[in-house]
Amino acid sequence: MHVSEITIQPDRFPRTDCYPFNIRQFSHPGPIRLDKTVTFFVGENGSGKSTLLKAIARRCNIHIWDEPERTRCVVNPLEDELYRYIDVKWTVGPVPGSFFASELFHHFAKNVDEWASITPDLLKYYGDKSLLTQSHGQYHMSYFISRYRIRGLYLLDEPENALSPATQVKFVKILADAAVRGNVQFIIATHSPLLMALPGAEILSFDRVPIAAVPYDETSHYRVYRDIINNWKTCFEEIIP
Repeated sequence: MHVSEITIQPDRFPRTDCYPFNIRQFSHPGPIRLDKTVTFFVGENGSGKSTLLKAIARRCNIHIWDEPERTRCVVNPLEDELYRYIDVKWTVGPVPGSFFASELFHHFAKNVDEWASITPDLLKYYGDKSLLTQSHGQYHMSYFISRYRIRGLYLLDEPENALSPATQVKFVKILADAAVRGNVQFIIATHSPLLMALPGAEILSFDRVPIAAVPYDETSHYRVYRDIINNWKTCFEEIIP
C-alpha cells in the first residue's frame, strides 16, 4: 500500500456553487480509507468518481496526459482545482505512478509512436508493436501488461471502455497478479461488474454520502446486470413500447 487515506476538505473550498465543489459527495469532511491494494470507485454518472481520481493524481504529482487545450464556449477556472483541497496520506512516502483514461490515452500512444521513430527499441516495452497499429483494446492491454509490472500508484478511469468482456477478465488477472507482488496500488473508477468482482478488492460507492464501502452484490451495477441476465427476454418490456 502506498496511499492509506484521502481526505476532502470542504471547509476550504473557494465556493460551493460550481463544479467540482458543488458535487454533494465532496461535502463530507471525513477521511476515505484505502485498505486494499485495489480500490474501485463506483457510482452513477456525475457522482464525482473521475473528478476525485484526477484530483488524487494531481495531488500525488502524477501527470495526466492530455491534448492541447482548445477554445471552449464556457470556461470554468476552478474545474481542475479540487486537488488543492484534498489531503493524501502516504504510508511511507510518495511513489511514482500513472493516470490512465481511455479518452486521453490515444494522445499518449501518438507520442510513443513518434518517440519510437527515433528509438525503435522503445516498442519492446509494448510487445514490439506500435500502439497505433493495434485496436484500442489491444493497445490498452499492451500498456497495462508492461506498466503494471513496475512499483507505483496507478489511477485508472474506466479502463474497461475499450475492452471486450473476455479481455476484461484478462485485465482482472493483470490486476490480481500485480497485487500479489505487493509493490503496486490501484485506484480504479469503473462501471464494470466484471472488474468489481476482483477477489479481495474494496468497492467504494459514490452513490452514498459520505462515500462508503459496499459489498459487491449490493452495487447497483451488479444488480442491473444480474436482473438483465436472469430476465433478458422481458427486462425491457416495461421501458420499450
